[in-house]
Amino acid sequence: MANEEAFSGDVGVLRQWAEDVWIADGRTTPFYSVPYPTRMTIVRLGEGSLAIISPIRLADSDVNAIDALGPVRALIAPNKLHHLFLGEWKERYQDAKLYAAPGLAKRRKDLRFDAELGDRPDPEWAGDLDQTILAGSLFMEEVIFFHRRSRTLIVTDCIQRFHPEWLNPFHRLLMRLDGMLGPKGGMPREWRASFINRKRARAAVERMIEWMPETIIIAHGDPVTEDAMGYLRHSFRWLFKK
Repeated sequence: MANEEAFSGDVGVLRQWAEDVWIADGRTTPFYSVPYPTRMTIVRLGEGSLAIISPIRLADSDVNAIDALGPVRALIAPNKLHHLFLGEWKERYQDAKLYAAPGLAKRRKDLRFDAELGDRPDPEWAGDLDQTILAGSLFMEEVIFFHRRSRTLIVTDCIQRFHPEWLNPFHRLLMRLDGMLGPKGGMPREWRASFINRKRARAAVERMIEWMPETIIIAHGDPVTEDAMGYLRHSFRWLFKK
C-alpha cells in the first residue's frame, strides 16, 4: 500500500511507495515562471536492477540510498519535457540504458539513447511494468507506466494538481484557468486542445482503466491514494465528451 505519510516535500529523500517502488521529490522547476514541483519514481525490477522514471536533478538525489537498492539499469524520459537531468545521471551510471519518449531523441542530440519508448513495455521491464502511449496530440506524447504488482499508475504531465498555497495570486489564477488547481486537477487545457486524434488518446485511457490502478504517482502534485479509478475517469472525462 502507498504510504500517505511519504509526501513531506523533503528534497531528494527516498520514500517507499510500495514494494519495489520508491519516489523522491526534487526542487521546484520554473516552467513559464510557474514553480513546478518535481518527482521521480524508482522501480526495482525482477532481477534486482532499477528503472528510474523522470529522474530529478542528480545533486538533489540520495544516490547512496539508491545504490543500496540495486544497480541502475534504465533511465527513462517519459515525455519531451522530462529530460533535463538525463545527462548527469548517465555520467554517473554509465552502464544504464537511456530511453527516450517519442520525438525526444531529435531534441536531445547531445545524448545517445539506446531505445525509443513504444506502446508496449521494453523487454528490460516487461515482467514488472506495462506501458502505453497517450498519443493523438499535435505537440507531445507521454508514456504512461503501470506497476503490476502494486497496481500503481505512473504519470508525468498528463495529470497535474497544484496546492493553492504553493502559488502566488497570479499563478493561482493561471492554474485555475488551466484546470490544474486544487485536489481534482487535470491536464493543462492547452494540451487538451492539441488532441486532434482523440480516438488514439481514448484508446490509451481505456487501457489505463483496464489496468484498474489502485494508486497514481503524479510528477507534479500530490499522488492519488484513494479511489484511483474514479480520479482517472474524472481527469480524462473531457476526452470522452461528444
